[in-house]
Amino acid sequence: MNKRVSILIVTKNRCEELKKTIEIVLSLIDPSQDEFLVFLDGCTDQSSQLIDRYPAVQWHSVTASIGASGARNALYKYASGKYLLGLDDDAHPIHVDFINSIERLFSDDSIGLLSFREVKRVFVSEEEKIEILNEPPISFKANEFIGCGFVVRKEVYDKTNGFPVWMDIYGEEMCLSLEIMEAGYTIKFTNEIAVHHRVDIAERKKLGRNYFRFRRQLHNGALFYCMYYKNPFPKILKLFYHNFKKYALMDVRYFLQYFRAIGSLFVKMPLIFKYRKTVSKNTIDLFNNAQSPGF
Repeated sequence: MNKRVSILIVTKNRCEELKKTIEIVLSLIDPSQDEFLVFLDGCTDQSSQLIDRYPAVQWHSVTASIGASGARNALYKYASGKYLLGLDDDAHPIHVDFINSIERLFSDDSIGLLSFREVKRVFVSEEEKIEILNEPPISFKANEFIGCGFVVRKEVYDKTNGFPVWMDIYGEEMCLSLEIMEAGYTIKFTNEIAVHHRVDIAERKKLGRNYFRFRRQLHNGALFYCMYYKNPFPKILKLFYHNFKKYALMDVRYFLQYFRAIGSLFVKMPLIFKYRKTVSKNTIDLFNNAQSPGF
């Protein structure tokens, strides 16, 4: 029997965060109407020990990591829900009635995907959560969605190529967004559903993950243009020129990551033509003129 909502999480070596998210999500859903799927992407920690502990979860895994986007692409094929709700392994809904809100907001047939509000902070009191729950509604047509919390109609997702297998992380949401818009649907940002993203921003900066993100976003941005634009090279040149001036010239670590991105792009470029699927100018205009949800 098809389910109402499929909740889907991809994870790699984050057992404790995953455990916390599973326990919160299971307390918010009805297993008779909803399903919960988790993909272990080449985990080498204790994550596999959670399989027996949470039999209500549908578990899928690979021994060698295939990357966040490839893992999502694989996992979403197993989902049977009318709506596919994606979460990060360290994110959970704040609104307990989020499924009712999903059904209500999707009463507009033109909407293909809902992007939730992301809350990145440590709550020190319940009053802070209540403030978020009582915020006046905000919504707008967006050009992308926040990967840690969103929901897409399954019938709309199935009209796209899904999450790109030719991209690993940082940019996959942009690809799916453009394909949803090419299929004739809109993306809507809403704060009527919020997710608590339990990320330690300061710790990530200490680990230098901003440099890793810079390289991946630069590399994947170029792949994005190659995939969907009829004439991608002016956009690619502008992208690399802008990032060279703004980042590479100002920081030796950015400089090194900049040229690593160029090297990896030359390796990956031939593969992109296997998947290349250009979209219409009208779709690109809609994408460029829509509002960013903010990250």
